[in-house]
Amino acid sequence: MPPERPTETAAPERGLHTLRRFLPYLWPADAPALRARVAAAMALVLAAKGAVLLMPFAYKAAIDRMTPGLEPGVGLAIALVAAYAAARFGGVLFDNLRNAIFERVGQDAARRLSVEVFGHLHGLSLRYHLERRTGAVTKVVERGTKSIDTMLYFLLFNIGPTVLELVAVSLIFFVKFGIGLVAATLAMVAAYIVYTRVVTEWRTKMRRAMVEHDTRAVARAVDSLLNYETVKYFNAEGVETRRYGEAVQAYANAATKNEGSLAALNIGQALITNLMMAGAMGFTIWGWSQGRFTTGDVVLVNTLLAQLFRPLDMLGMVYREIRQGLIDMEAMFRLIDTPPEVTDAADAKPLVVLGGTVRFEHVDFRYDKDRPILHGIDLTVPAGHTLAVVGPSGAGKSTLARLLYRFYDPSEGRITIDGQDISAVSQATLRRSIGIVPQDTVLFNDTIGYNIGYGRDGSTQDEIVAAAKGAAIHDFIMGLPQGYDTPVGERGLKLSGGEKQRVAIARTLLKNPPILILDEATSALDSRTEADIQATLARVSARRTTIVVAHRLSTVVDADEIAVVEAGRVVERGTHARLLAKDGLYAEMWRRQQAERETALEAA
Repeated sequence: MPPERPTETAAPERGLHTLRRFLPYLWPADAPALRARVAAAMALVLAAKGAVLLMPFAYKAAIDRMTPGLEPGVGLAIALVAAYAAARFGGVLFDNLRNAIFERVGQDAARRLSVEVFGHLHGLSLRYHLERRTGAVTKVVERGTKSIDTMLYFLLFNIGPTVLELVAVSLIFFVKFGIGLVAATLAMVAAYIVYTRVVTEWRTKMRRAMVEHDTRAVARAVDSLLNYETVKYFNAEGVETRRYGEAVQAYANAATKNEGSLAALNIGQALITNLMMAGAMGFTIWGWSQGRFTTGDVVLVNTLLAQLFRPLDMLGMVYREIRQGLIDMEAMFRLIDTPPEVTDAADAKPLVVLGGTVRFEHVDFRYDKDRPILHGIDLTVPAGHTLAVVGPSGAGKSTLARLLYRFYDPSEGRITIDGQDISAVSQATLRRSIGIVPQDTVLFNDTIGYNIGYGRDGSTQDEIVAAAKGAAIHDFIMGLPQGYDTPVGERGLKLSGGEKQRVAIARTLLKNPPILILDEATSALDSRTEADIQATLARVSARRTTIVVAHRLSTVVDADEIAVVEAGRVVERGTHARLLAKDGLYAEMWRRQQAERETALEAA
């Protein structure tokens, strides 16, 4: 599993650090309108709390008007009851107005943070994404984004107002009932908080286990569905279902334990609050019997404590959600803090392609320090020429394409385009100048038109059609019922291999780059489709600097130069005829492939 999912509760100092990092999203310097909304929402919080605190006094006064021996004052009592109802309505009104005004602030904060994370994820290196499970990473982002709304609501509209109300109730109790009731109330609140914190910390371990199992279940499901074809190939539906079932069962067990611990928390909280309620009301009834308090005072104490207990009853859930929200936000901030492996230099300039000469100068590369891939690669592709890179599987051929795209930087040496070191130019302009037709074309789950148009943002329908014609796929598309609006399915699975390759070619044609990489572009196709695609690729690569990574030697016989790579080293180079004449590794590979082809033809 990826390390982004925290395995321990965030320390208080880390939680405070996370909150400090989040505050700029809540109080954006470039959005005065949002700041005004925050100020208005806080004013409404104070108004709502004022209305709630006035309500018990109206209730008390109405009860006192009804006490035997006092002037009844029916009209005044009714007026006080109306004031009580108005105060209750005012509290609800102010709370809902607050929510309506503040919602835009919360949504904007979530939007800003999620967009920043999404952009950063796309800026991370290929190595990062190859080492992570996509489902687990998206779950981290999802949880972090959702925690924003929870954190804002509970911190601003639950914890803050509750502290304010506790101070106000303590002052009221001190003035009307003496220090004893204040001390008892504060002791109850302290006991409540301590109990809630201890039990919630215990529950956090259970919740953490539950969330871990949830993440694993989601990651297992996403990974299995992304590899749908592989599952079918090996008849492994039962295996995948069993493994997913085990993951879901582990989550269910953890969720059951978590719910049991919640019951223990709620029972203990109810015991503390009801003991306090009984003691306080008993005290006021005793004072009433002594003539110190009125009947309305009993109602006042009961109402004030009931109002204070209402947010306190949620304290366990609030504490847990805030703690978990801090953990989730911290995990998301760790994604933001993950440094990209490949970055633009501080003085990076745009790449200027005049002819498109590509040169690998003594390039060494290793994915890990103990796994060297390339050794002293020294190759030049003149502008407008075609270089074919061939060799056994695992020789490092495709790594050259990844290095040219700057998915990685060489361990030693450098790569230049028209004399410009690609590590000194901006990645955006570098990748804008290179097009690739990969071996495994993965398409977006959208329409054919969208996937072709992805080659250049803002391209028109006429340009998309022209690119499709250039890739010899326009007629096929027009033969479909929905034409260019035909969905291609998840990863393009509704199209055949040859059709996907033609979409990839059309996409690259639309991009119109001066440098082209053909990375095993036809190795997965049948001979007839391969011949058709090769003819199209020949037209596409004309007058472009082209690097062809190939396994089938028959596809590169017309290349201007062929480089034979073995174990990360260039062992032979030259034209097809010269390499055959040398009778080396290339000639051996050629004879073997020709023999395999003849055997296949005989078998057919």
